[in-house]
Amino acid sequence: MKIKLVLLFIPLLLSACQTNLLEIEREAMQATMEKHLNAVATRNIEDLSATLSTDDDMILILPQTEITYTTKEFIDYHIEWFEDTSWTFDSKIISLKAGTYFGMAVVEVMYREPNRNGKPYFNRMNVSYVLEKKAGRWCVIKDHASSIEKGEDKQ
Repeated sequence: MKIKLVLLFIPLLLSACQTNLLEIEREAMQATMEKHLNAVATRNIEDLSATLSTDDDMILILPQTEITYTTKEFIDYHIEWFEDTSWTFDSKIISLKAGTYFGMAVVEVMYREPNRNGKPYFNRMNVSYVLEKKAGRWCVIKDHASSIEKGEDKQ
């Protein structure tokens, strides 16, 4: 009888352990995403680089732009973009799912420029990120932005 009870509780214990481990992974992944998003908002190329894989495998997909496939291309794109200090980038993580080795985040972004062709400009986007756990840390390996609404900012 005792053996049957133990055997009955083993799956429950394993399930509870797995749930706790995934919550720990989720929190670590969220910290990486927050650092990544803050690095973009503050134009901090060092912090941005620290959230990426050192394996040179970073996919960037932007509207009306060719796909890039390397960390170097991603960083080069951001170095050039960060030279303009007039824009703002506000983000909010709206979904986060962590597995053991891969995770995904969906982020709502509001990008603004005070003067594009003589007028304020905005681009409201949803951005999906794929993260991979490598060498014990979460790394962003894919960034795919999709515009929801953009144009002249009426604010």
